[in-house]
Amino acid sequence: MNELLNQIGQQQLAGFILVLARVSPLFVLAPVFSSKMLPARARGVAAVALSFGLAPWALHGHHIPMDVMQLAGMVFKELLVGLAYAFALGAVFAAVSVAGSLLDTAMGFSMGSLIDPITGSQSTILNQLYAMVGVLIFIAIDGDHWMIEGLARSYQLVPIDQMPSINALVGGADKAFVSIFTSALELAAPVLLAVLITDAAMGMVARVMPQLNVFAVGFPAKIAVGLLVMGVSLPFVGGWIADQVQLSVSSALQSIHVA
Repeated sequence: MNELLNQIGQQQLAGFILVLARVSPLFVLAPVFSSKMLPARARGVAAVALSFGLAPWALHGHHIPMDVMQLAGMVFKELLVGLAYAFALGAVFAAVSVAGSLLDTAMGFSMGSLIDPITGSQSTILNQLYAMVGVLIFIAIDGDHWMIEGLARSYQLVPIDQMPSINALVGGADKAFVSIFTSALELAAPVLLAVLITDAAMGMVARVMPQLNVFAVGFPAKIAVGLLVMGVSLPFVGGWIADQVQLSVSSALQSIHVA
């Protein structure tokens, strides 16, 4: 009897470690979950709590081998699946940050920078604004529920005792990485176009009136036009981010399947 209980305990512990290996990358790469505003200890507790909740679902009907080498290989496999899933989600917010950086450069705000409380790194003003808007939209649409539900569905696509397709995981990560810059351009395009037209107009004024100090006049005008267009387009930015979060969960799950 004691031997049976001991075996069940080992199975549960090994299964929990495997689930934790797939959950942990969310708290390193995924939006909001990896925020530096959350202390590392709080993120660790949340990862353990989430793993406890997913373990019965993930382990149901599966036998975990107790061989050390096999278990180590399964932990590595779970880490790969978790990293591929979290990276696809994190790419959306990376695109939002890149869009903010492009606008900072175009409007002249790149000369001033502050510490971003979300990433913990130094970033510019509009970069932080877009990051904050992204977080608010993420919370408003229950993006955390989308992520956790997608993670639970990944156990249907790649059960805990089966190997994923490495080519599909790498392909999904590559697609997410490539989409960062194109998505950033989509997000920043209205403001960039307005600023470009303002620059062109200031250039024409400089040719017509050479005595006018275009830099002194054009710099505030460019900022004013950029902020105005950004304010008008911000509601559409919220809808874009909401759509992209849902699309990223779907794309991440499409790249996860059994080899």
